[in-house]
Amino acid sequence: MSESQPASKDQIKVKFFTRDEDESLHCSSNPIYIPVSLKRFGLSEIVNHLLETETPVPFEFLVDGTILKTDIQEYLVKNGLSTEAFLTLEYTRAVLPPKFLSSFNNDDWISSVDSIGSMELTDGQGGTLQTDPKILTGSYDGIVRIYNSSGKVETQLTGHSQPVKAVKFISPTKFVTAGMDRSIRLWRAGVISNEDVDKDTQAGHTFALLDYHKSAVSTLDLHIGSNRILSGSYDNSIAYWSTNPKEMNTADAVDPSERLSSSSRKRLKLAIKDSSIKRKSPLAILESHRAPVEGVLFDSNDPTIAYSVSQDHTIKTWDLITARCVDTKQTNYSLLSLTSLKNMNLLATGSSARHINLHDPRSSKVTTSQLIGHTNFVVSLTTTDNDYMLISGSHDGTAKIWDIRANKAMYTITRESQEKRSKVFAVSWEKEIGILSAGSDKKLQINSSAEFK
Repeated sequence: MSESQPASKDQIKVKFFTRDEDESLHCSSNPIYIPVSLKRFGLSEIVNHLLETETPVPFEFLVDGTILKTDIQEYLVKNGLSTEAFLTLEYTRAVLPPKFLSSFNNDDWISSVDSIGSMELTDGQGGTLQTDPKILTGSYDGIVRIYNSSGKVETQLTGHSQPVKAVKFISPTKFVTAGMDRSIRLWRAGVISNEDVDKDTQAGHTFALLDYHKSAVSTLDLHIGSNRILSGSYDNSIAYWSTNPKEMNTADAVDPSERLSSSSRKRLKLAIKDSSIKRKSPLAILESHRAPVEGVLFDSNDPTIAYSVSQDHTIKTWDLITARCVDTKQTNYSLLSLTSLKNMNLLATGSSARHINLHDPRSSKVTTSQLIGHTNFVVSLTTTDNDYMLISGSHDGTAKIWDIRANKAMYTITRESQEKRSKVFAVSWEKEIGILSAGSDKKLQINSSAEFK
């Protein structure tokens, strides 16, 4: 490393900077010459030297907004540059590899998962109660379970008669779930703290049934601020609901014998039990898709705007005030999952073509870039508190961590169960818990999230 000598064919002039203002104050403002053979580790040594850090810190490096995954020489060759070029390298703290923390058993395949951090609630008597982080899962046995972060099932919710395909926390005591039995349920359960872990598993109860869909309900999204719910179904429609039953009209009662096969005693029994629960109709119906809806999402900045993806290969934008589709983007493959990188104004979609596509809903261009690495359907996506990070779950049995500035996955999370041909159906992330993944191995797996900032 040299600050003044001219570059040889084995050196190049670079300048380091970071978007973190505090760290940039310690960096040399003058370009320096470094060997073109350096990769991330060697570059990190230089930056640690410039910052005079007491303990070395691993960094990632970006050139023109793209993470450098090779040595500098390979980058130069790939981009047709010589050592006479001048490079500006942005450095950012590297994300550490996720470590396996624990794995919890379930009685059947886990098809959906959500998580919520600790919260402070009022106890109704002028005091407050601190809740602990919780995990909500839906299973192919039709049971919704709430785990604490130690793996104890605190609450079991029974009512669905077929696999539960989507679950969402409204609060630590309220939840919404949906499944292949066509029903959407609003649930309520009490709060269990860590001091009550030896208490018998409690049962929650359904306080409203949201009744419209004519086929399996595959996806849900929730906007807490406006108390609104979106549901997507294999009947090709999207329904718009409230978390407050009083805001919705009462739906006509359903004859259990019409809704469910009389050959199934369990399903008929559950349907009869549901006859006393109030049924509610949607606030609006959104119709435009021509195949099953696999993902729905509220706009992160405007709850009157929503997005959806479908097996009909399209991404649609909806005006929820008028219940109209205002934009349709056509792709070449079935779209199976959806999330947003809100500070980047990007939508991410998982596809049957095994890749993840990034879309700018404001642009006329369908796809801005692709993330390639999975070898089977990408059926679940979630984000973290890092603006550039995505986590994906796939039928190839893995979850992957992505930085959208790189063209390949940063890390791959395999199943600790090592079950062959297992599929990951759902992923979630919670700062206080870690990376959650679940699937056909009947395991809820937790990996550390390291530092995503």
